[in-house]
Amino acid sequence: MGEFVAVLESSKLSEGSLASVDARGNHILLTRIGGTVYAVGGTCTHEEADLALGFRLDDRITCPLHLSQFDLRTGEVLNPPATQALRTFNAKIEGDTIFVEV
Repeated sequence: MGEFVAVLESSKLSEGSLASVDARGNHILLTRIGGTVYAVGGTCTHEEADLALGFRLDDRITCPLHLSQFDLRTGEVLNPPATQALRTFNAKIEGDTIFVEV
């Protein structure tokens, strides 16, 4: 079991926005959907592009290189060329701080 690490002030992640953070060697993409914070790997599993440079539509992130899409809640690949899901991380808010389990 991992350890929860503080990564961002909660007020800096508004509904529908994205934030890229690094926690103990993990590049993580945060988003808030329906008031819940989700954390997934921030690097595309196809060509290692930074997903923070992609674009978000609803609960999906689209890779800026080859347009693979991933579900921001589950990490699931939604279309090729990527075939491997993004790693997901447990996230929680305590006070005004977002923590991610790494």
